Amino acid sequence: MPKSTNLLTPTVPFRNEALTDFTIPDNASRMSDALKTVRSQLGREYELLIGPRKFRTGRTFSSLNPARPSEVVGVVQDGGPEEAVLAIKAAARAFPRWQSTYLERRISLVLKIGTILRKRKAELCAWLVYEIGKNWVEADAEIAEAIDFAEFYALQAEHLSETKTPCQLPGEHNSLIQIPLGIGAVIAPWNFPCAILARMTIASIVTGNTVVLKPSPNAPIIAAKFMEVLQEAGVPAGVVNFCPSSGAAVGAALVEHPEIRFIAFTGSKDVGLDINLRAAMPRPGQKWLKRTILEMGGKDSIIVADDADLDRAVDGVVQSAFGFSGQKCSACSRAIVDAKLYEEFLNRLRQRVTDLTVGEPAENKFIGPVVSESQCNKILEYIAIGRKEGRLMLGGRRMTNLVEGHFIEPTVIVDVAPNARIAQEEIFGPVLAVIKSRTFQDSLRIANNTVFGLTGAVYSRSKERLAMARTRFHVGNLYFNRKCTGAMVGAHPFGGFNMSGTDSKAGGSDYLLHFTQAKAVAEKLTVTF
Repeated sequence: MPKSTNLLTPTVPFRNEALTDFTIPDNASRMSDALKTVRSQLGREYELLIGPRKFRTGRTFSSLNPARPSEVVGVVQDGGPEEAVLAIKAAARAFPRWQSTYLERRISLVLKIGTILRKRKAELCAWLVYEIGKNWVEADAEIAEAIDFAEFYALQAEHLSETKTPCQLPGEHNSLIQIPLGIGAVIAPWNFPCAILARMTIASIVTGNTVVLKPSPNAPIIAAKFMEVLQEAGVPAGVVNFCPSSGAAVGAALVEHPEIRFIAFTGSKDVGLDINLRAAMPRPGQKWLKRTILEMGGKDSIIVADDADLDRAVDGVVQSAFGFSGQKCSACSRAIVDAKLYEEFLNRLRQRVTDLTVGEPAENKFIGPVVSESQCNKILEYIAIGRKEGRLMLGGRRMTNLVEGHFIEPTVIVDVAPNARIAQEEIFGPVLAVIKSRTFQDSLRIANNTVFGLTGAVYSRSKERLAMARTRFHVGNLYFNRKCTGAMVGAHPFGGFNMSGTDSKAGGSDYLLHFTQAKAVAEKLTVTF
């Protein structure tokens, strides 16, 4: 990772981007203005960007507002395998110059990306509201996280350049340098289509790699806006190539291509496993083992012990289960509640969920739509299964009184068996299964009984129980007496065990190592007399 001697990058302490308080009238007014401005831009067409060239394929698909599916957020050129190959070639041409670009220059560009994201924060939040149905608070938190990733990884890249060998042999100068992997495929999800896309892309390019970026077909417009930010920051042509697609063919072409060195992916378990399998198979002309950085979902539990602060626990469960309609891999989809306070927990949960507001995300309601018609149908199918596996306490229906969007009532199914399908399979919607446990040890056993291991939380006043959970609750991100969503860059390095992925710990100090390879250099010193 080349570092110049005449350019200085000042080291400043990392601080998380402040979240916006929308109860302040000026902040609310700024967001309302941004929503009006973005609404006036809906329906525009966006092109592929391959090297320096904007590209039209002759095929298009539309991104729709999930709260109003008749409303087109934007029209996108539909890439195919041929365009994917062109994008790989463009990334390959850009790689030699980019990898030899001084580290300070790459850091400076990434910091500029963060500055532009901050300047355009309200506008980008508005795009998230319209394209994926996030309310103001959820959208603001996502753009803040994208800013954090830019600034945190800039700082971490500087530290990465200072890596040293554990010891120096007499008569030698020994060093360990981190060099980029090469050309990467970044395959982004729809639920955090700016923050996660930014994280994987920024980590790739600050370490000297070049990228082909494939956004989710449910959220290509916010990805196009992120590409505008990269261009405004001055990222050279070909370093990041934009290749959206309505189907899976582009992703498969990227994963299988022999010139692709790594794949950074966030999405479902099934797709992640398929990527892992395809990437493991060498192709003609390939001369490396491909690296996969995979995040593949969760089936996350909050344990409520018999000594929990019950109001605090109920609030944490509700926020974790129903924030952004449960469409987070970290969302609480299982509440495991001790039998001693089970009925009281249900009483308080019923009231808390009943008080939730459901409606237009543009009006900042707590629960908005789910992302698409197909996702809505999948969730309703799981609710039908849940009616047979437990007792429906709240919700369970599609809300047809809210315009035309994909709205589902916040749903709570109680008396669920630990091995029931709705207690084991990722639903990715506003559906909470409540499971009764006999003891704290029983709660831990239930919490660990899925193939996933992403997030979890424990509500208890007992230091001994929390200490037990620290070692026995097998998840990548464990929280005590707080919700299991809302990981903050730097404070909560994020990534899961088992089928939740490769535990790459996004927002942690070692994340950039996944995008580099270490080269040890030993120089015999000349003896002079």
